Amino acid sequence: MENTIPRRVYDFLKEFPPFNLLSPDMLMRISERVLVQYRQPDEVIFQQGDAPGSHIYIVREGAVHLLLEQNGQPVLVEQCDEGDVFGIRPLLASESYALTAQVVEESLIYAIDVKGFREALENNPKVAFYLARTYAAGVGKKYRRESKSMLFLDQDKSMEAGFPLVEIQSLEKSKDPVTCLPDTLIREAAGIMSRHHVGSVIVVNKERQPVGIVTDKDLRAKVATGLVSLDKPVTEIMSSPVITVGPNITVADVQIEMVKNRINHLCITEDGTDGTSVMGVLSEHDLMVVQGNNPALLIREVRRCRDGKALRHIRERAEGLLKKYIYQEVAIAFIATVMSEINDELISQTIRLCQEEMDKEGHERPGAEFCWIALGSEGRQEQLLRTDQDNALIFEDVPEEEYKPTKDYFLRLAEKVTRMLNDVGYEYCPGDMMASNPSWCLSLEEWKGQFSKWIFEPSPKAVMFCTIFFDYRPIFGKKELSFQLTEHIFKIIEGQEIFLGFLAKDALQNPPPLTFFRNFVVENSGEHKHEFDIKARAMMPLADAARVLILDAKVGKINNTFRRFEKLAELEPANQELYELAADAYEILMRYRALQGLRNKDSGRFFNPSELSKMERVNLRNCFQPIKELQSLLSTRYQLAYLR
Repeated sequence: MENTIPRRVYDFLKEFPPFNLLSPDMLMRISERVLVQYRQPDEVIFQQGDAPGSHIYIVREGAVHLLLEQNGQPVLVEQCDEGDVFGIRPLLASESYALTAQVVEESLIYAIDVKGFREALENNPKVAFYLARTYAAGVGKKYRRESKSMLFLDQDKSMEAGFPLVEIQSLEKSKDPVTCLPDTLIREAAGIMSRHHVGSVIVVNKERQPVGIVTDKDLRAKVATGLVSLDKPVTEIMSSPVITVGPNITVADVQIEMVKNRINHLCITEDGTDGTSVMGVLSEHDLMVVQGNNPALLIREVRRCRDGKALRHIRERAEGLLKKYIYQEVAIAFIATVMSEINDELISQTIRLCQEEMDKEGHERPGAEFCWIALGSEGRQEQLLRTDQDNALIFEDVPEEEYKPTKDYFLRLAEKVTRMLNDVGYEYCPGDMMASNPSWCLSLEEWKGQFSKWIFEPSPKAVMFCTIFFDYRPIFGKKELSFQLTEHIFKIIEGQEIFLGFLAKDALQNPPPLTFFRNFVVENSGEHKHEFDIKARAMMPLADAARVLILDAKVGKINNTFRRFEKLAELEPANQELYELAADAYEILMRYRALQGLRNKDSGRFFNPSELSKMERVNLRNCFQPIKELQSLLSTRYQLAYLR
């Protein structure tokens, strides 16, 4: 007769990460060694500073608080409910418990033997990635670049797909493939792949004939798990022999070879055999690019569109491309660049069409040139889904007598452009932050005066405008006008600590939640919310912090939030880790917002925590910590306690 207790344990564990990533046999072996513990309220399972125990824990029923002792007082760090794992950090970091685990209601706890779990950790790279990213600060750093976008480990969409997470070795680059010799150390090969932004390196002999291939998957499965040392030669982990094809292979043939051989990369050689020199590499990712919605083709097609309806069709196809990218775990930096290029071209073509329409209507173009600038998420190159418009217009300074007809022309043009963009699917801004508003269609000198007023008289309204307008980016026209405005801003901001303080204070207006507990968002105040606003409560605090810090550093032309943090990490080595974590958090949040938007066919801003899987909640919860640390940094740096 089957032992029913291990079966019940098994049936529970298989629903929650990281246990749902294990094979049935491995999970059953673990389940058979689980201790079932009944715990009463206020009971302490382990204390901060205790030596690591022999078990890790998962809540079966009930709730456990994780507390941090600060100045003799316990501070709530995390609330664990059904399916939450805790007490796992000592397993990975070989350190004492960093927190105290206290039961807060009658609870049933599964205590899982560390020995059995270590075996699962060593034999399953998915589990290693999940735990390193989620629980282990020290180990987490090691996995940062490799695992930060692996959000679908429980859905077999990424770890087994072998998709590179950055720009690929395209066919255009195939004449200069990335290769290394057999005696190259794994550490060096990984560096080569990183420098060239590719997902594979071909191992060649002295005649440049392929003898093996090393992919991201090999590094994850064999090196990141500790099975093979970084100081071993690449021959220890390479796949061999390499499947080779000729340079004139068709897409259909590539698909057949990959399916037939259960592989994700093909090596292109001069004659299609491994006896001739390597010419390039084809990955499964290349197929995604060359088939269907190719971004380069979409951008070229935009130029052929003659009305808003045709442009809208292109944008809808771009969203199909976005969906593929999101589910294939393509790097957010790459997705953001592609979608921004498509958006920029759609906006530019809209302006061209509207100018042509005005020409036909007999409106004479003024002598002054202009620059159309994007604000908000599009200005930051972060608009993945269609949201409302945020834009403005700068036109060249003109003599006083020419000012009115010049402004009238550009206002009329802006009205046409915003109307057509609305037809394309970019809704009107409810706050009227658009170039069709006379307040945001100004000459260069007027814009300089406007920013000077905001900076020298930092009222709450002025600070609000700055959070929108400081992320401007030139899209169409004479871009030099926007660069001149940027120079002016950096010139007048010199020594304006008070303004930067107000901007930093505004960045603290939305502290992140503490965590997710059951189907609620837990606020630091203890209030529960039914709906989570990912933009206001997680994304904007990061974007606001990056903006004020990059302004203070006087770095222009970097608008994207995670790229701003990456630049700040270079400029401030003392805060490098925090800025890198913030960059990672923002990329994850962008991915989740896009994912929710695609699921719900909306902007993705609001969603109910009950819609999230346990793994998704953990990923989002981990994004809150760098926000808290950044807000603490801003408060200290700009002495916000003294700012009234």
